[in-house]
Amino acid sequence: MRLWPLRRRSVAAPLSPDDLLLSDELVQRSIEDAFVVEERRVRGNALGFHGRLLQPPDRALSLLEARLRPYGLTPFLRRDGDRVVLQVLPLGEARPPGRVTVNIVLFVLTCVSVLVAGAGFAGSPTFDAFRTSISGTLFLSGIPFAATILTILTVHEFGHYFTARYYRTPVSLPYFIPAPPPLFPAGTLGAIISMRSPARNRNSLFDIAAAGPLSGLAVALGAMLLGLAWSRVTPIPLAGYTVFGDSLLSRLLVVWKFGPIPDGMMVFTHPVADAAWFGLLVTAINLFPVGQLDGGRIAYALFGRHHRVVGKVTVGLLLLAGTATAGVALMTGGSVVSSLHWFVWAGLIYFLIGFNHSPPVDDVTPLSTGRRVLAAVCLVLVILLVPPVPIETS
Repeated sequence: MRLWPLRRRSVAAPLSPDDLLLSDELVQRSIEDAFVVEERRVRGNALGFHGRLLQPPDRALSLLEARLRPYGLTPFLRRDGDRVVLQVLPLGEARPPGRVTVNIVLFVLTCVSVLVAGAGFAGSPTFDAFRTSISGTLFLSGIPFAATILTILTVHEFGHYFTARYYRTPVSLPYFIPAPPPLFPAGTLGAIISMRSPARNRNSLFDIAAAGPLSGLAVALGAMLLGLAWSRVTPIPLAGYTVFGDSLLSRLLVVWKFGPIPDGMMVFTHPVADAAWFGLLVTAINLFPVGQLDGGRIAYALFGRHHRVVGKVTVGLLLLAGTATAGVALMTGGSVVSSLHWFVWAGLIYFLIGFNHSPPVDDVTPLSTGRRVLAAVCLVLVILLVPPVPIETS
């Protein structure tokens, strides 16, 4: 699971009444040719002006930023019914990037953890030969899995990174998160990128958020096709085995490659296909339209302040899916364990991610029509990529 928190810029100390009055006068002089003030409000250090813009939002914002930045003030635009709200906050500059040592150490640790995890996935004749070794070369058998999952995650995160840099939004380099196998079968919990300032507007927010999962998805799909080409249909083993559940998309790819699977047979997947399965699952979770997840940012760009409702509905649907899965298992005499992942996802979202999202600096400019269509595609991808039962053990 990949979170993407926003590190807000530093807030100045509380202003005295005299300083606040001086700031108020300064701001009103600075905005008079770009914004018509109809109502003025003060809340803490924030100065709020309700009225209407005299220029297009992006042009007005650029003008106001240039005038207010020397005084340590940052303007924000949002819509309130038929009026526009100009909020001015005493925010400092974004913190400079930290040392890359932490990024490098975490990446190396993640390489080790996914390599160890990959040693548990057989199916590559070339690399399975290392399994007979009693030395450290045993873990070289995990290279196909590790290289694939790291490539998917890296492309995902740098999709965010380079898009943010294109929009001149300060962001950190990726922080990869190692996770010990076998507790975490993939050997990683993904990676995070920290935004050090708000996005410029909804369009840039959407582009930065969508660039990660869509670029990672392209690599994961290619890896899945390659992995299935190297997979084979074999008899179901008599001993215990673990099967990764199919999403609608992965099921279509399997049928396209192998056709209907005969009774008593199963697809013995190549480690590249196994890693691609995890990549598709990570993409699906990231596209959940909740909070600070990539899908949550897409939801904010699409729905604005109503994104919280979308997030709460999503968690409700996860709980409903878990309840329905458990009910079907009880009626058919199956195990309810397979339904627990729905409740786990809902719990992680509710307690760790939440439903809040910081607005862009310009929350007035609407999302473009093309991006609205692509946002709908991202929501459809969630349905196509989420497996009803992720992992089954027999």
